[in-house]
Amino acid sequence: MTFLWPWALLLLVGVPAAAWWYRTQLRARERRRAELAELGLIAAAGPVGRGRWWPPVLLLVGLALLVVGLARPEAKVPEPRREGTVILAFDTSASMAAPDQQPTRLAAAQALARDFVLSQPPSVLIGVVAFSGTGLVTQEATADRALVLAAIDRLQPTGGTGTAGGLQAALSTIVGVPVSVGSTASGSIEQQGPDLGFHSSASIVLLSDGEDTGEIDPGELADIVSSAGVRVYAVGFGSPAGTVVDIDGFQIATRLDESRLRNIAERTDGSYVAGTDPVAQQALTQAVDLAWTVQPRRVELTAVAAGLAALALLAALLLSLHRTGRAVS
Repeated sequence: MTFLWPWALLLLVGVPAAAWWYRTQLRARERRRAELAELGLIAAAGPVGRGRWWPPVLLLVGLALLVVGLARPEAKVPEPRREGTVILAFDTSASMAAPDQQPTRLAAAQALARDFVLSQPPSVLIGVVAFSGTGLVTQEATADRALVLAAIDRLQPTGGTGTAGGLQAALSTIVGVPVSVGSTASGSIEQQGPDLGFHSSASIVLLSDGEDTGEIDPGELADIVSSAGVRVYAVGFGSPAGTVVDIDGFQIATRLDESRLRNIAERTDGSYVAGTDPVAQQALTQAVDLAWTVQPRRVELTAVAAGLAALALLAALLLSLHRTGRAVS
């Protein structure tokens, strides 16, 4: 236990002083009563019971608790809370400007992400990654929801789609160091450099139409993400039938590739949900598996000390009234 105003505890020296003063006054009263009894003016005092001391003792306890309350005591109280890190990885390729999900795929993803951000407890850190040709961290993981929402609002569709780069940037944000990958002799990719650790309370929310034009297979990058204990929850935007979007004067056909998004999610023990699903927001919030931890929180106990002091003083008053009919004996 600590105190915000520890100097106030100096007033505790008044408690034994009050006890000494009371004892002195009580002895003087007893001597005077004995003198009057010898003169036959009053009856001799009978034996003193132990109950006589309870009112003054409770009074002194109440005074001591009042002083402790004045010093503003604090204590660390264990507080369970849901915490972790969520990285929102947005596909910002040109195909996300397609209007087969109103008003556009990207705008629908931004709206879903805003609702998701506002639904998370303050103990959850949220970051934003945008990927088209490469992955770019536009907002480091933070508890400041205003910064996260501003980063989401700034996103604009442009360029191709490098989903693996987005996952790589999101994983780098979670582990706190740049994640590098390289090709093996068999042509697959593997993580290079120091061990990434295990981050089971971190998740990546991938918001994309699933199309990919990058050189690295996003499924293989998902395996690296999974090895770090991170799950990917994919949300698909667009329609499987697809549409045509105008990119730099060219008409490009584009459609939602649910199979790729589902494969990425399943390889990390995550899940996939379509952005057109009316309960997508609820499903996403429930799917993200964050950790319950117990963190110490400082709680001021002034009110507790004052309440106990009031109870002690009230008990002293009632006992004194019951024994002598007076508030002070």
